[in-house]
Amino acid sequence: MEQEKALELVKQGSTLLFLDVPQYTLIGIDTQVFSAGPEFKGIKMIPPGVHFIFYSSSTKDGKEFSPIIGFFIETSPSEVVVRKWNLEEERLVKVPDEEEERYAQAVKQFEFDRHLGPYSLSDYGDWKRLSNYITKDVIERIEPIGGEITVACESSLVGNIPKTTMEIALAEQLKNSKFNREAETSDKKGCYYTPVPRVIKQRGISVAELTSVNLDKTYILESILMKEFEGDEDRLLGELQFAFIAFLMGQSLDGFLQWKSLVSLLFGCTQAPFHTRSQLFIKFIKCVYYQLKYGFQRGHAKDSTIEKESSLLLDDSWLTSDSFLHHLCKEFFLLVDEASVVDGDLLTWTRKLRELLENTLGWEFHRKSAVDGLYFEEDDEYAPVVEMLDESS
Repeated sequence: MEQEKALELVKQGSTLLFLDVPQYTLIGIDTQVFSAGPEFKGIKMIPPGVHFIFYSSSTKDGKEFSPIIGFFIETSPSEVVVRKWNLEEERLVKVPDEEEERYAQAVKQFEFDRHLGPYSLSDYGDWKRLSNYITKDVIERIEPIGGEITVACESSLVGNIPKTTMEIALAEQLKNSKFNREAETSDKKGCYYTPVPRVIKQRGISVAELTSVNLDKTYILESILMKEFEGDEDRLLGELQFAFIAFLMGQSLDGFLQWKSLVSLLFGCTQAPFHTRSQLFIKFIKCVYYQLKYGFQRGHAKDSTIEKESSLLLDDSWLTSDSFLHHLCKEFFLLVDEASVVDGDLLTWTRKLRELLENTLGWEFHRKSAVDGLYFEEDDEYAPVVEMLDESS
């Protein structure tokens, strides 16, 4: 990069100043991870906007790491954010306002410049696609008290999650963590995610109507949009992205459970995608497409110790054909295939998502039968039984 352009990016971009960070500590911003060396004091040239900061302290030899702590921030042009390492708590803490102002002035005078790692602008596109619906309002509504997101405060969730293959692996990692005792005594709370009911129980309606409401989650979606988001679809998508980032970058089990709840809710709608909320579903499918595309690539980056340590919760159990994601997508793809009228963009992005899953994971979905155009898996126990009858029969 030309020196003049680099200087302009330093001036206009935001800066994270991290003081006294021990060597080997993992420091991440968005989709990038740094390993702190003896001269590391932060990150410069950060595009203004929403970012996710996460870090993990290590043992003195750099071989073992603590659970990740992460938090969202929104930065403005030329802003300097200052954090200092607290050795006793093994975490970054804010400094007093007066002290922060002094450090900010020193940064703007380039006194720390050689100690700051540059933000990789080539990776910024990935981050924007993962976070384009997250706003300051979304962050403030969901983030826990104090702003810190960490799996070390989520041990109470272990007994409450369904036990799929992947979720068992997640629960075991948390259960066996040496930091589990810390979680049991911690007064920190989790994120304030929107509650998503799995089943609707409502008096005054017929059994048939109640069954219909629970088979098609359009009613639940509309209720949540109106009650929790004042009809703003983008805020719901912002929460979807917040939860995914908290899970993938921050290793938050709570984030995974909320992401799964929202994905299950939206994929469980049969009327909304084609009649009342087509634009929402186009945006939703794009979000999931980019989340999975990035997540699977990151999950296979096993050659990097840094990348591996910051991706412990994304393992091969995501990729099995008996995962919840496979079942949800299978039903939704069938729904789109059989719809009489489908928005063109929705059809395009649904096909892109299907191709991503087929090409990346080798998943197979429904194949068309010669019988009445029905779709079913070759080994599907619910597939129709076909008997060849002679003319007299």
